Amino acid sequence: MIEELLMAAAGAAAAFAVYAGAAARVVKQYERGVVFRFGRLRDEVRAPGFTMIIPGVDRLHKVNMQIVTMPVPAQEGITRDNVTVRVDAVVYFKVVDAAEALVRVEDYKFAVSQMAQTSLRSIIGKSDLDDLLSNREKLNQGLELMLDSPAIGWGVQIDRVEIKDVSLPETMKRSMARQAEADRERRARVINADAELQASKKLAEAAEVMSDQPAALQLRLLQTVVAVAAEKNSTLVLPFPVELLRFLERATPRGGADTGHAETMLHPTHPIPPPVPPWPEAYLAGRADAADAIEDLTGTSVEPSAQREDEG
Repeated sequence: MIEELLMAAAGAAAAFAVYAGAAARVVKQYERGVVFRFGRLRDEVRAPGFTMIIPGVDRLHKVNMQIVTMPVPAQEGITRDNVTVRVDAVVYFKVVDAAEALVRVEDYKFAVSQMAQTSLRSIIGKSDLDDLLSNREKLNQGLELMLDSPAIGWGVQIDRVEIKDVSLPETMKRSMARQAEADRERRARVINADAELQASKKLAEAAEVMSDQPAALQLRLLQTVVAVAAEKNSTLVLPFPVELLRFLERATPRGGADTGHAETMLHPTHPIPPPVPPWPEAYLAGRADAADAIEDLTGTSVEPSAQREDEG
């Protein structure tokens, strides 16, 4: 009798162990458990940890609640300004309602992927090329709103959408490079012209100051000479300004023949003949002897010419 009781207890313990093994489930921290009993959804969502179900009656589905990173395949489209581009993106989303994610949509990951591709094509068609290249933050926000609207009904929340790369044709890249080069050259010319304008204004102010103070021009000339001499040149060119002559003319006292001579030297009106050097006596005697010899030979006198030369 005792043996039969022990065998019955052992059988019951074995059956309980089998039942416990079939009913025991473990839900991880980043998961949630959704139970279907006879195909009907149970209202209670199992929290992380150890849980029990009825074997053969209940079915437990575990849903990952972590943020999923899903790359969107590159989509080729035509922008609003008729430029063919190829754009790829990445979507970050997570499940906020495990029961809705299982009941509302067959495969929420596949659904989010397809919706992201169609939304990306729509964004390409509505945007200009400049917006795709420089205003990506605004496009990311618009793409996120387009994805988040239907995903809310699936128990999925779109966390962030980022456009990764925009591929352009080679011809368009060359055209944009030429445009950027031309724009930089234009800005360089404008800056150079502005610098010339400022320099001309400063030079005009300096000329006004020098016209009031003539000595400033001489000081500036000396500074230029010092700057040229600092280069260790073998030849030094020293310009002589006309203003210095006028300064000396004004500084010279006016009076008598000296004043007239100075004015003649500074302002010549008639060419001055070169001075005639005095003839030595030996030279004149030799000329007279040569004239007598020529008269004896030819009978023609050259004395008048000699006299004219002497007089000259």
